[in-house]
Amino acid sequence: MADPRGFLKVRERELPPNRPVEVRLRDWRDTHEHRVEGQPFLKEQAGRCMDCGIPFCHQGCPLGNLIPEWNDLVWRGQWADAIDSLHATNNFPEFTGRVCPAPCESSCVLGINQPAVTIKNVEVSIIDEAFERGLVQPVVPQRLTGSTVAVVGSGPAGLAAAQQLTRAGHTVVVYERDDAVGGLLRYGIPDFKLEKVHIERRLAQMEAEGTRFRTGVEIGKDISWDALRRRFDAVVVTTGATVPRDLRLPGRELAGVHFAMDFLTPANKAAAAGHPVDGAPTAEGKHVIIIGGGDTGSDCLGTALRQGAASVTTLAIGKRPPTERPANQPWPTDPILFEVSTSHEEGGERTYLASTVEFVDDGTGALRALKVAETEYLPDGRRAPRSGTERVIPADLVLIAMGFTGPETRLLEEQTGIEVTDRGLVARSDDYAASLPGVFVAGDAGRGQSLIVWAIAEGRAAAAAADTYLQGGTELPAPVRPRTVALRA
Repeated sequence: MADPRGFLKVRERELPPNRPVEVRLRDWRDTHEHRVEGQPFLKEQAGRCMDCGIPFCHQGCPLGNLIPEWNDLVWRGQWADAIDSLHATNNFPEFTGRVCPAPCESSCVLGINQPAVTIKNVEVSIIDEAFERGLVQPVVPQRLTGSTVAVVGSGPAGLAAAQQLTRAGHTVVVYERDDAVGGLLRYGIPDFKLEKVHIERRLAQMEAEGTRFRTGVEIGKDISWDALRRRFDAVVVTTGATVPRDLRLPGRELAGVHFAMDFLTPANKAAAAGHPVDGAPTAEGKHVIIIGGGDTGSDCLGTALRQGAASVTTLAIGKRPPTERPANQPWPTDPILFEVSTSHEEGGERTYLASTVEFVDDGTGALRALKVAETEYLPDGRRAPRSGTERVIPADLVLIAMGFTGPETRLLEEQTGIEVTDRGLVARSDDYAASLPGVFVAGDAGRGQSLIVWAIAEGRAAAAAADTYLQGGTELPAPVRPRTVALRA
């Protein structure tokens, strides 16, 4: 283990400082100072790891990261061994170390009576140090199998599957309908949470390994799904869950009401280009209301503040979560707690128990306000607006950030007859295989909206399944079984 008495000598968590709010609101750079010169606290925090007989952090992490092992290696300063241990289970720790909510920390045994080990910060420190020291190099396959694989979608699940299959010796082509690779990593997550340099340097490694990328190609339109299946020996579907959950209420059609991604995507493109995107919604000078209190809503908040919004209000339909673990969510489960993201630190208001009633017209077809009411919990558990509590909040821009219902499957179904579940997900068996021979499904397309760590884990597992299909066996690890097992007998 690391320091045998570390958890007794250092009883508090310590993390790198965030950049000052007044400074970071002027740019799109990362809000965190991930690498602090010397980082004297990093060794101490890694040394707090108890090397438990049963490390429940493994249970909390879908990837099964070897957390006590690389905590020990960081404590000893053995960075090359630490990144090897981390990469053994996680293709992209630079992503999970920045945007994963860290369920591993909720499962940390030390968290029973002390603040948990800073696992997420240790993880991102390992990969940042590894890139700085030149320890991240291409892993070129020793031989080529002659088999070809198409990966449709370049989010974390697709990239993980592609890298694993390339390293297994297959010729892999990743298709992305947007103009750049990365999926929601690229255009869904703002730079102040994930600077795109982290995507670019990983893509450079993958290209050096042999993975090929084709952007601006939408499968189903530019190339039919059937044609893709004829062209490749196997297909891995990792298109994500991109259909937003709507809020069908009076006034929904008004100008000024947008889905969150219709706001975030052009904002991220503008940040990359250095100039606004023509015709894109902007928060500059506007009173903004965000419906939905999750990560996407937080991203909208930070983006709106950087664009110069006059005010930003976030509405959540439910109760404010507790600040401490409730009794019905005991350790080592991942509890639902009140969280203050870096965007919440920067400004805006948060309102709970707020049910949207109507989008209010200004008389010209544009939005002028939002009518809301207090949320009432009905005896059957449903939530509804409480009569007599309505009020109107001025609004020039409303962003619906209520999550996603599933993947876009219409063209896939029409062109292939593939089986889809009642929830609208691409059906798959317990080996990630879809109802069509040689087609596999990973990430949100088969799981539904979930975490980036689950996407990477499923991408790795689907790669192992595809490799088995192509070669009759595999040496690739398969960390998880799919949550959705929905193929009919």
